[in-house]
Amino acid sequence: MERNSSSNRFTPQEFADWLRSELIGRQYDLRPRGGGQTKFAEDSGIGRATVSRILSGQGATDTRVLSLLSDALHLPLPEVLVHAGIIERPDLAAAEDPGAAPRRITPEQAADQLGLTDPQARRVFLSMTETLLRESKGQ
Repeated sequence: MERNSSSNRFTPQEFADWLRSELIGRQYDLRPRGGGQTKFAEDSGIGRATVSRILSGQGATDTRVLSLLSDALHLPLPEVLVHAGIIERPDLAAAEDPGAAPRRITPEQAADQLGLTDPQARRVFLSMTETLLRESKGQ
C-alpha cells in the first residue's frame, strides 16, 4: 500500500484501507450484506464490532487484536504493527537488523550533543566517561 501520510507512521484510515485490501484479497466480501466482516470476525476470533471499528478507520492498538489479525492473515506480527501505526518501518528494520542501527557515539560526540563547551566540564565528562567505558569492558 502506498503511503498517503507525510509521516512514517500509518494513520488509522490507512490501516483500515490496508486491512480492507488484505481481506478482499482473501475473498472476504466486504460489501454491505456481503457477510465478509462477520466471517472474518469468526475466522480470526476478533469481535465483529472490533473488525467493524478497524475497517471504519478508528484504528486498533490492542496487541491481542493485532496478534489475532497477524495470525488470521498469516502475516508476521511486526508487519501488522507497522500497518497499524504502532511502530514505524525504519524502527522495524533496525530491530530486524541490529547491524543497520546507528553505532554508538564517542564520548566526544556525546559531549558535543550535550552542549558541553566549558573546557573544564568537558574534560571531567570525557575522563569520567572513558573511565566508565574501561571498567565496563574489564568486567
